[in-house]
Amino acid sequence: MKAALRYLVGIAGPSGFGSNSTAEQVTRDCSSFFPSNLTALVTGGTSGIGAETARVLAKRGVRVVIAARDLKKAREVRQNIQKESPNAEVILLEIDLSSFGSVQRFCSEFLALELPLNILINNAGMFSQNLEFSEEKIEMTFATNYLGHFLLTEILLDKMVETAEKTCVQGRIINVSSVIHSWVKRDGFRFNDILKGRNYNGTRAYAQSKLANILHAKEIARQLKARNARVTINAVHPGIVKTGIIRAHKGLLTDSLFFIASKLLKSTSQGASTTCYVALSPKTEGVSGKYFTDCNESSCSNLANDESEAQKLWNNTHALLHKRLHQATI
Repeated sequence: MKAALRYLVGIAGPSGFGSNSTAEQVTRDCSSFFPSNLTALVTGGTSGIGAETARVLAKRGVRVVIAARDLKKAREVRQNIQKESPNAEVILLEIDLSSFGSVQRFCSEFLALELPLNILINNAGMFSQNLEFSEEKIEMTFATNYLGHFLLTEILLDKMVETAEKTCVQGRIINVSSVIHSWVKRDGFRFNDILKGRNYNGTRAYAQSKLANILHAKEIARQLKARNARVTINAVHPGIVKTGIIRAHKGLLTDSLFFIASKLLKSTSQGASTTCYVALSPKTEGVSGKYFTDCNESSCSNLANDESEAQKLWNNTHALLHKRLHQATI
């Protein structure tokens, strides 16, 4: 009840920010903390939270690489960013996160640019009411929201560690998750069943992918700590935001209920605030393996906190990718 009241009223938490805070507000005083030559990679930066994240980071002097499936939309986003911030450097590269081959090609193209990589924001997400499969015959929501970001992070992690060592600036990875992860129960989180889309339900599939995003952050945080790497990874819940994913859910609600619910939704700028806060704030320096809501560290579900579950998911995912990528080279 207290958390709900805090959200509705917009009461600030320990960070000094709350549900009403915007991405610009939470990054306003961050420029004195970090150098001006940071590079951030944002997936899904062509609309909604991703586009706002890219805009605000660019406004704060960060070089932004937008990883996008639709380059036409990406060019429009870049044009809008550079209208506001003429000196902004925005690089566009094509990616389809549901395709392992596309993720590999993207990483090769990015690494060929020989840029540093300080911030990786795994933001892109999709929701589908109908069962669809990727080119690798994997359920599309899980392939896009989780597996693609897992592979992207896996390939680029050494670049982030190397950048942090060379620049003495801590690298930061942010996985955009959702509070809906807490809807998933242990007996409803079976890796092979998820891959096959067994007994498919769109909302459940989305929730499973967002639980996987948190477990991924937990396990990679553990691995980075073991390496003494100067890179952190955290998961964030942006809030329920007026985006295309919400519109995709509209058919599940009556028009009147949707109208009422929409009044409680965050704006896109409010939705991007937690991502931008974790990416740039000096208060999140050294913080890793945590879950943030409304720009404050929060609690996630017991399942999302289960270290053994996180390791098991990582092992299953790593084995799957090794098998599929090895088959692709034969």
